[in-house]
Amino acid sequence: MGTAFVLLVGINDYAALSPAADPALGSLGGCVNDIRAARGWLEGRLDGPPPRILELTDGEATVAAVTDALRTHLGQAGPGDTALFWYAGHGTEFAATERAHLYVEPTGYCQALVCADGILIDKDLGVLLDGVASGGAHTAAVLDSCFSGGATRLGDDLVRRALPHDPSWPAYGDPGPRAGGPRARDVPAPAETARHVLLAACRVNEASYEDGHGAGRHGLFTRALLGALRDMGRGATYRQVLAAAGSRVRSATEHQNPVLYPADPGGVADRAVLGGAADRPLSPHLLLHGPDGWQVDCGGTHGLSSGPEGTRDDSGTEFSVVGTGRDGDAGGVVRVRAVEPLRALVTPVGWTPEPVRIYPVALSALALPPASVVVDGGDRALLDAIDAAPLLRLADGGAGSGTGHGQVFKVVVQDDGQARVLRRDGTDATAPLPAHRVPDCLVHLTRWHQLRDLANPASPLASLVDVEVSVWNGERILPDGHGEIRCAYADGREPLVSVRIHNRSHDRTLWCVLLDLTDSYASHSGLFSGHFIGPGRTGYALGNAPVRLSLPESRTAEPGAFVRDWLKLIVAEGEFSTVPFRLAPWSADAPPAARGGEEDHVLRFTRPPHAGRDAGPAGPGGGGPGGVGAAPGQWHALTIPLRTVVPE
Repeated sequence: MGTAFVLLVGINDYAALSPAADPALGSLGGCVNDIRAARGWLEGRLDGPPPRILELTDGEATVAAVTDALRTHLGQAGPGDTALFWYAGHGTEFAATERAHLYVEPTGYCQALVCADGILIDKDLGVLLDGVASGGAHTAAVLDSCFSGGATRLGDDLVRRALPHDPSWPAYGDPGPRAGGPRARDVPAPAETARHVLLAACRVNEASYEDGHGAGRHGLFTRALLGALRDMGRGATYRQVLAAAGSRVRSATEHQNPVLYPADPGGVADRAVLGGAADRPLSPHLLLHGPDGWQVDCGGTHGLSSGPEGTRDDSGTEFSVVGTGRDGDAGGVVRVRAVEPLRALVTPVGWTPEPVRIYPVALSALALPPASVVVDGGDRALLDAIDAAPLLRLADGGAGSGTGHGQVFKVVVQDDGQARVLRRDGTDATAPLPAHRVPDCLVHLTRWHQLRDLANPASPLASLVDVEVSVWNGERILPDGHGEIRCAYADGREPLVSVRIHNRSHDRTLWCVLLDLTDSYASHSGLFSGHFIGPGRTGYALGNAPVRLSLPESRTAEPGAFVRDWLKLIVAEGEFSTVPFRLAPWSADAPPAARGGEEDHVLRFTRPPHAGRDAGPAGPGGGGPGGVGAAPGQWHALTIPLRTVVPE
């Protein structure tokens, strides 16, 4: 194992930035305790050479000192090394005015860490950290600061870690007090693969808190995070540790929700904390204990349902624990007793989970209308395999077939052992495939259709958000008479478009994700992977870069050729993960999905969050009623069919 380079910054004393009339206004009591506790954990946890730790506290933690330490101290880390930045102190926010900021800040606000003498903007911090990662080091950041109207007390203990922004504060990269110092543009552009992982105390619009007395005062997040790290031990992933810490924080306050970024499945979020190989099974769902009892981070926003029988024990949705390396855990079942927008409250069946642990789970019984399948030909083994899949049911092909709400497919098995999978209208859903791959194909297609058809038509959010597709640097493209947006090749060139998401509400900040579902039965969230959009604000797909529409390599761009996409906008009052909404294209040549303890042929979801956090004054998008801090109780989904054509 390489060397761990660690930068710990804790600031309790903000006298230099506080108003002269009340120099103690911004003071905190737990930030230095936080980084000292983090140091104790690091020194007892890391293998290999002793960690090289640099501490900056209170007045030492100027903007220049922090940025220089990020570049020079953490910048020493190379391939095989680990770089960790841990910050405890105030955060702030301010209105975004630069066009480049507005492209990536759809809330209309920028966030920043408040150093002893000024601010370090989150985007500049991200450049610095990715610059460290570009040198090959595994790079992580823990930020325990927040977003609010000031350092006010709640009850007797909780104090918000936030300061209202003062425009006179200098920022990283400003000419002025630190003229000649490091500037954002001086940082080398990181490689495309360079990316740090962030563990944040709260969402971008929320406050983080500290509590306790005297020497025992700490940030809620730091205390919860260190507790989770100690309890879960080595090999736990960032995703699992963040889920455990988040549950502990929410037990103390419902106003603070820790987040992880980036949360892409199989990426840095699923690596062991501070590098190395994870020894836990990867799973898009986690079972954890919270203030309301046991819960799974999957809810109605993801399309989960309790089924037509409501909460009856014999007809609900179930999750099963996948292998955890401990006897008695694998195969443990929890049954859904209530479905909320972002979570499901569950009851363990026949076992007793440990409240301090986080369990990876898989969806093993899904209370959604299954697809009806009519089979013409084939043997008993094929019929049994279809009948065994939770998302499929055999139909007799009579008049009543396919009258439910699920999809309807017909399978025709030919004499040569190949099979055709047909839609309800008799057209081929896929190319012919070996008969033994039919069950896998039907499950994949059913999951894809569930994503495409996900809807909540009665939602009060239905008319608040609009998706606009425009010719690049041109006019908006309106749907044709078939309800499709048509984009055409011109002179052999693929069409370029811009995609914008407009929040037309006057008082609601909403979380938005834009999926691209393709006619190869794939789904991804690369266009707009999830962000809060403020009232009257706009989110830009790809940060307002052009979106290139083209035929896949398997289709020749000849007159009459076309490809279809469905842009799926999902809007909610609270954030949710994009992990469950991703599907690779269907291919009969891909290895069959393994069947085992993890039920991998059902529609599965998770909630690993994203987004930055930090803090600032309450305002549009603040934690009041109707803002992003409100309990996520409503969601809406909108589908925009899109066809890319080569003109005749």
